[in-house]
Amino acid sequence: MDRLPIELPQRLRFDVRVCVHCGLCLPACPTYRQLGQEADGPRGRVAIMKALADGEVPLTRAAELHIDRCLGCRACETACPSGVPYGRLLEDTRSALSPLQEARRGPIARLGRRLLLGWLFAAQPRLRRAASFLRWYSGSWLRTLAHRIGIVGLLPPTLRAMEALTPVLGPREEYRPAGGTVPATGERRRRVALVTGCVQDALYSGVNAATVRVLSRFGCEVVFPAEQTCCGAVHDHVGAIEAALAMARRNVDVFLASGADAVVVNAAGCSVLMKHYGEMLAGDAAYAEKAKRFSALVREVSELLVELPAPADPRPVPLTVTYQDPCHNAHAQQIRAQPRKLLQAIPELVVRELAAPDRCCGSAGVYNVVQHELSMAILADKIEDVRRTGAQAIVTANPGCALQLAHGSRAYGLGIPVYHLVELLDQAYR
Repeated sequence: MDRLPIELPQRLRFDVRVCVHCGLCLPACPTYRQLGQEADGPRGRVAIMKALADGEVPLTRAAELHIDRCLGCRACETACPSGVPYGRLLEDTRSALSPLQEARRGPIARLGRRLLLGWLFAAQPRLRRAASFLRWYSGSWLRTLAHRIGIVGLLPPTLRAMEALTPVLGPREEYRPAGGTVPATGERRRRVALVTGCVQDALYSGVNAATVRVLSRFGCEVVFPAEQTCCGAVHDHVGAIEAALAMARRNVDVFLASGADAVVVNAAGCSVLMKHYGEMLAGDAAYAEKAKRFSALVREVSELLVELPAPADPRPVPLTVTYQDPCHNAHAQQIRAQPRKLLQAIPELVVRELAAPDRCCGSAGVYNVVQHELSMAILADKIEDVRRTGAQAIVTANPGCALQLAHGSRAYGLGIPVYHLVELLDQAYR
C-alpha cells in the first residue's frame, strides 16, 4: 500500500465535498449497472477520492481498480442535482495516480505506453502510416489465416482486444487540397479551421472528407492548419497530463495563427478537451489568455451547422436510423438537439430513438482495450437497445463510438452499418 506520490490539486479537495451522497447518479452509471458495487459507481468513487485527498486511507490496488474502471462518460454529471464536477475530479485523480502507476509498470508495459502516447500519437504522419498497415491487414489473407490457425488467441490481452476491434477499412480518402483551402460553395459565411484528428484522420478519412464537403456547402471556407497535432484527449484520459498540455500549447498557437472564425471538430471527445484548453492552461502565464481565446472558438460540427442556413433542396436518404449520443456530446457539452435537428431535415430519413441514447457504448478512449471484458458487456446492452429499434443503420458523431458500435454490430449479429452524422448530411447535400 502507498500514499499518493504527489500532492492532489486543492480544487479536488473542494470538489469532492459537493457530493451529498444522494445516489441519483447510480442508475446512470454503466459500470454500476453492470457490477452492482458501490465502489464502482460515482458516489463510491467520490468517497474513495475524498478519503485519498484527506489522507484517511492509503492508496491500494483495489482503490486504483475502481478508479480505472470508470469510463469517464460523465452521465453522473447529468443526473447529479448538486453539480458535482465529476469529470474534473476524475482527471485530477488520474493525473495524481499516474506517476505511481507508471513506476509499477514493467519495462515492456512502460515502453509500449511511451511508444503509443509519446511517439505514435505525437505525430499524425506516423499514425497514418500505422493506419496504412491496418488498412491492408484488416481485409487481408493474413488476418484470415491468423484467426484460422489460432495465432490471434496467443496474443497478449491488450493486442487481442485491439485486433478484435479493427474493422475492415476502405481506401484512404484525401480531403486536403494542395492549396490548403477549400472554398465555400456560394456565399462565404464563415472561415473555419478543421481539426483533422488522430483516429478520425487515420481510420476514418472519409468522415473528414464528408465534413469538408458539408461545411463548404453550408457556406464555410475550410482551412487545415498544417502543424496541428493530437488534441491530447487520449493522454488526458490516462493521466498523462504533461503530454496533453504540450499538445494543447501547440494547437493553440497553430489554430490562432490560422485566422479562422471557428475551430471545427467532428469528434466529440476532442471537442470537449479543446473547449477546456483555457482551463487546463489557466496557470501558464504565457498561454492563459491565448488558450481562453482558442477555447472560445471551438465548435463541435453540429453546433456550427445548425447556426447556418442549410442548402436548398436536400436529396432524399430513404433509410431508418437510430442516433447514438456520444457521451462527450450529451453529458459534457449538452449537445443533443443539434444532431437530431440536422437529421430530421433530411427527406425520407426516419430516426428512431433508442431507449437510452445517451448511455455509454463502452468505447471511452482506450477503455475498450484496457478494460475489454467490461467494455464488451456494456456494448452488448447498447446493441440490444439498437436491435429493438429495428434501425437499418446507427448514426453517431465520434470515431471511438463508431469503432465500438461497428464491432458490436459484427460481434452480436446485428449486421448494420455505422455512419457519422456528417456522412448522411453529405449524402443529402451533395
